[in-house]
Amino acid sequence: MTSRMHAPHTTCPSCHEEVYLDELVGGRCPLCGYSLDEDDGTCSEYEEILERSDLGWMIFQFFVFKRFCSRGANPLHVMQVISRYEDLVQCNPTDAEKMRFTLEVPMNRWERLLPKRCSRCGRAFISGGKAVISGDFSSPEIEREYTCPSC
Repeated sequence: MTSRMHAPHTTCPSCHEEVYLDELVGGRCPLCGYSLDEDDGTCSEYEEILERSDLGWMIFQFFVFKRFCSRGANPLHVMQVISRYEDLVQCNPTDAEKMRFTLEVPMNRWERLLPKRCSRCGRAFISGGKAVISGDFSSPEIEREYTCPSC
């Protein structure tokens, strides 16, 4: 019995059962048939999910998401803009740099009190309306425009 305790063993990543290496059938787990020869002890699930090439894209998404959400944009709309940008990058990278975005954002207290000019009809208004940020991914400037309640 003591020799069995010191025998080399491992845990099968598929069925999570303790398997002794001398019990393997052709390098596979005798309980579920999972191949243990390919497993080098690292967690391969995370390696498949997160590749090194995806890391740059995830960082880009984080900063774009943070930039727009800090201005009050709806997170769902921000994710839609990011996925639209990702689709354009895969099809035509030059068009992706010029992609325009428009997101509705809430007005802060001062904006609600100050008079604003509608970007569509040119009328001046004080209360109501919407604030919209727009721009493209190639320039760092984001334009803030207002639309009156009638537009």
